[in-house]
Amino acid sequence: MDYDFAILDFHDESEEATARRRGWIGAVLRGFREDRPEDALVDRWVGHYRTDEVTVRGAWLPEDEFGAGPMPVATYASLDKTLNAGRELLPLRMVTDVTTSAAHRRRGLLRRMIEDDLADAAAQGVPMAALTASETTIYGRWGFGAATLRTGVEVDTSTGFSLRAFADTGRVELVEPADAWPHVKAVFDTFHARQRGSVEWPVQYEDMHSAAFDFESGGANRKLRGAVHLDAAGAVDGFVLFKPGEKQTVKVEEMVALTPEAQLAFWSFLGHMDRVDKVTFNLFHPEDPLVWALTDMNRVKVTEVEEFLWLRVLDVPRCLAARPWAADGTVVLEVDDAQGHASGRYEVATAEGVAAVSRTDRPVDVRLTAETLASLFLGEVEVRRMHHAGRLEATEEAVARLAAMADLSDPPYSLTGF
Repeated sequence: MDYDFAILDFHDESEEATARRRGWIGAVLRGFREDRPEDALVDRWVGHYRTDEVTVRGAWLPEDEFGAGPMPVATYASLDKTLNAGRELLPLRMVTDVTTSAAHRRRGLLRRMIEDDLADAAAQGVPMAALTASETTIYGRWGFGAATLRTGVEVDTSTGFSLRAFADTGRVELVEPADAWPHVKAVFDTFHARQRGSVEWPVQYEDMHSAAFDFESGGANRKLRGAVHLDAAGAVDGFVLFKPGEKQTVKVEEMVALTPEAQLAFWSFLGHMDRVDKVTFNLFHPEDPLVWALTDMNRVKVTEVEEFLWLRVLDVPRCLAARPWAADGTVVLEVDDAQGHASGRYEVATAEGVAAVSRTDRPVDVRLTAETLASLFLGEVEVRRMHHAGRLEATEEAVARLAAMADLSDPPYSLTGF
């Protein structure tokens, strides 16, 4: 079957374009087993995508085929934001809303759209692509590798919850989400500039975090609550957004603290709420001091550890120069890439935390795939562990050399889902 592949213009107000837009949104929701869209959701979605200049791709049945209409059989969207690579905010092609109808799987629909989009990103000089995946086995074939992990925790805040003494010269204050939004955005922007692995927020985060719109209910979010932390000078240096769960549980939706004191202040605030026995958070920071600050460290239970941010290197020299390096050294990498974007042999020479990367004909020290390179990029996984997993070919000496250069002491962290 010859499918009709097209890029939708979300600014086109013609009757046909409006119908296709709604059909496209309906197909995305169908793919993720959500309800059919109502007008309020469609309006928000279209407004967000216009603001972020999202490229919206789809595959439709030809007009004369049974089932043809404004709803596509495959969807795909992408937008450009930034990734904190450690030394700079790197331009990033963010991939989202990927679905294929259950009746049209294994027809090459995703392959066509994702390869077209990655080729476009490379042509536009965007050095890295990213996504957060609902299925982990799909994207490795296109060079995406899991690059950060997501840790979920459950904190027992029943009688006896207490922190060891910590110095907090500031205070936590409850603020309505709509009023907190300017502070939330300012804190996140500072966090994004500091935190390796952070991904810039798409515009819909304002609706989500201000409680203006809840994509599950289709209206204002009446359950979301917010609080900010003020430092000794009265400046906001952190925020937490949360909502009540079942059976005396509070679910943290988002928490960002710019200091350890603010982080512990939030946990003290959450842990001493009345009629709350449990606090859950599925994006626990890997360096959160809570466990070691508690009088009973066993009150924190890890409930899940999953991959979260997936990266795809498109420009090897540009990307490797954007991340920090731990030791001076030189290594020659051979990258295998089925799509060709990252393919080649590269000399990586690091000095004082900065890499100079160039193509070379020198003998190879380490051979790896584009997928493995992406997983190593932020430093979530150690070089030696990837070697032990059979993910790269090298001598023990070359592995040790690359590990000394590439492994980083502080972990990456991302809290942006898209």
